[in-house]
Amino acid sequence: MDVPFLDLKAQYLSIKDEVDEAVQAVLHSCAFTGGPFVEEFEKAFAEMHRAVHCVAVNSGTAALHAAFMVHGIGPGDEVIVPANTFFATPEAVSLCGAIPVFVDCSPGDFNMDTSRIESAVTERTAAIVPVHLYGQPADMNGILDIAAKYRLKVIEDCAQAHLAEYQGKSVGALGHCGCFSFYPGKNLGAYGEGGAVLTNDAHLAGSLRQFRDHGMARKYHHEFVGHNYRMTGLQGAILHVKLSHLEAWTQRRRAAAALYRRLLEHCVSVQLPRDKPDCRHVYHLFVIRTAARDDLAAYLKSKGVATGLHYPVPCHLQPAYDFLHHQAGDFPAAEQAACEILSLPMSEQLKDDEITYVCEMIRSFF
Repeated sequence: MDVPFLDLKAQYLSIKDEVDEAVQAVLHSCAFTGGPFVEEFEKAFAEMHRAVHCVAVNSGTAALHAAFMVHGIGPGDEVIVPANTFFATPEAVSLCGAIPVFVDCSPGDFNMDTSRIESAVTERTAAIVPVHLYGQPADMNGILDIAAKYRLKVIEDCAQAHLAEYQGKSVGALGHCGCFSFYPGKNLGAYGEGGAVLTNDAHLAGSLRQFRDHGMARKYHHEFVGHNYRMTGLQGAILHVKLSHLEAWTQRRRAAAALYRRLLEHCVSVQLPRDKPDCRHVYHLFVIRTAARDDLAAYLKSKGVATGLHYPVPCHLQPAYDFLHHQAGDFPAAEQAACEILSLPMSEQLKDDEITYVCEMIRSFF
């Protein structure tokens, strides 16, 4: 049996008529950049996450960069980020001229280890960026307490956490703002690139809208230097269609994760992802951990099962950050995870018999 890691074509075919109709509406209206289709999506996305404002942009990286810039983060500032995350998190800090300060992850859920944050705070620290990695919310109470103590901004990286919840509250507006990605493979994916920032702060939302449009308050009147981070009308229309399916898709992902857990619970060589009882994990990825990761991945590939590595090199060991002079051993939990984590197939299109086959192959390997 061949089991794809993700089947975007199957997802499209399941909603083809709705998507095609939405695309035709954009083509007929010629509202190609911003406009009513983006505004409709912004309103719906904010409501679904129980936030007041949504500012749509053209990528998750743009969302992070815009959020840092409108908070005044720049040269001389430090921003605390996880060592275990996608490169865009620290990259957006660097785009502002600030310095990312890495913190190790917790071996249990791979998110930032809250107990290690305070020792990373200096007089130059401006913000903390919790990443809700793989769809599992970070320890927001601990992070918010530290931020309040040192008067730091909290900018959530929610790129993998659409509809995730922390103690009954939606991620994205727990801190000062939350940044989302709509890269095609995300739980809510565009047909190209897309992103958004959620916030409950009206002034911040206004600044974000200006920043994404060259700093314009009105046409050809630029109050500050911004960027061209506008979302296109096509992506807004497509995302609005897909948003109506997101809750059902999320429930299916959680059901798939539960089946994985049941079928692998007695496989002692595999550590399953933690599902914290006070959170809603939305399983952007189902990431297992094993010391035999590379051999298992090769075996599964030989049996037709596609897997992924998220992520094989921690951010502090990337060549782009050689200037920070980190060495192997600086963040041991993130480094060990990078050698042992393996992402199994996960999507709302994944069938129970496919999950069963994947688990049979894993048990067969061990």
